Amino acid sequence: MQTILEKQKAAFTAAMPEPMSVRRDRMDRAIALLVDYKDEFAKAVSADFGHRSTEQTLMTDIMPSVSALKHAKKHFESWARNEKRKPTFPLGLIGAKADVVYQPKGVVGVIAPWNFPIGMVMVPMAGILAAGNRAMIKPSEYTERVAEVFAEAVPKYFAEEEMAVFTGGVEVGTAFSKLAFDHLIFTGATSVGKHIMRAAADNLVPVTLELGGKSPTIIGRSADKKKAGERIALGKMMNAGQICLAPDYLLVAKEQEQEMIDGVVNGVSTLYPKLLNNDDYTSVVNGRNYDRLQGYLADAKEKGAELIEVNPANEDFASSNGNKMPLTIVRNVNEDMKVMQEEIFGPILPVMTYSSMEEAIDYVNAHDRPLGLYYFGNDKAEESRVLTRTISGGATVNDVLFHNAMEDLPFGGVGPSGMGNYHGQDGFKTFSHMRAVYRQPAMDIAGMAGFKPPYGKSTHKTLERELRK
Repeated sequence: MQTILEKQKAAFTAAMPEPMSVRRDRMDRAIALLVDYKDEFAKAVSADFGHRSTEQTLMTDIMPSVSALKHAKKHFESWARNEKRKPTFPLGLIGAKADVVYQPKGVVGVIAPWNFPIGMVMVPMAGILAAGNRAMIKPSEYTERVAEVFAEAVPKYFAEEEMAVFTGGVEVGTAFSKLAFDHLIFTGATSVGKHIMRAAADNLVPVTLELGGKSPTIIGRSADKKKAGERIALGKMMNAGQICLAPDYLLVAKEQEQEMIDGVVNGVSTLYPKLLNNDDYTSVVNGRNYDRLQGYLADAKEKGAELIEVNPANEDFASSNGNKMPLTIVRNVNEDMKVMQEEIFGPILPVMTYSSMEEAIDYVNAHDRPLGLYYFGNDKAEESRVLTRTISGGATVNDVLFHNAMEDLPFGGVGPSGMGNYHGQDGFKTFSHMRAVYRQPAMDIAGMAGFKPPYGKSTHKTLERELRK
């Protein structure tokens, strides 16, 4: 890995400045890779998960990646233009010029998660390539077949000094995170993100961390519970809830709790009339995560929660050999339960109740700032109150997940849910160095301003002028 990093850095330096046509060509090749290998990727994802439909992989991994690359290809030349800034008065009047120049950083490391193992490599790759960088990729060890497809496909479209893939387990990932990249982007668990940041700190590598946390879904009294239930069901059941932005728990008015639960149950039943033998419904990725989720349910039940299994066809999950799980709604939850302490990342949906919207807002603000926040309701004043009195990475009103699907919006977290943004122009800026360039006119500005010793009348005049209240 160190050898390839040095090779990429040397190639990057030797090629400076690369024409925009080179960036465009790399984005074209990345799109071709995704389209040409879409079926191989879909089969690999399904094999790694135990089951995930081709359609879901195409919709949630391949299509967003292609869309991001096409968006970047359409706009990157305008993003890359120098920005004129105003020199300090009166320098601009006598010929001084100030600009911001967007330069590529160099080599970007990408550490990807298992839940969207293609998209979480190739969506940020749009900004990486648009900004003119090289890339080194470490796919997740939990999706080893996807990693093998990347390892096979990337060398067919990119020279190793442009893009390279490294497969392997925790040891490889740890070593990868310690490399002296020019930027590192990691998507994954908050606990792992802390280790990544520590490793990057030794080389002062700037990092973008896309983490997760517990994204609240606040149901206002004015919300259409049936519509909200179906949309929440779609967002929670997609990828079996294994999404960093999945609605983690509901906050609903106490007197409307049952109506809201009924809305979610009806939504699941409409979208997934059966689950166990339904190609559209994804499996929990492995036994380790299945056991983790079952442990959350056992802990909640032991501590007094009511578990509502949403199993529309009454299928026998217990006797199946796979890791599929139905959605379980958890009522009567409290802070002592693991489902209210840990990011769930699976088909479990706790429901908390509130008496007033202020109580719901206070609950959100008393916990780590989430990656996403969702509000359902038709009360504009209440909507404004929720959005202005809470902080989250992003927010969607009257749906879930969709702010992430907007390529022209920045995507990222706050504190424990992440740092830095990417997508669209914000991704281009993240993977670019904003270089300040100042051009001084020919006249002796320092002398005129009194900046040169021996200090005298001009110096005092400047100080007197600038140090006024």
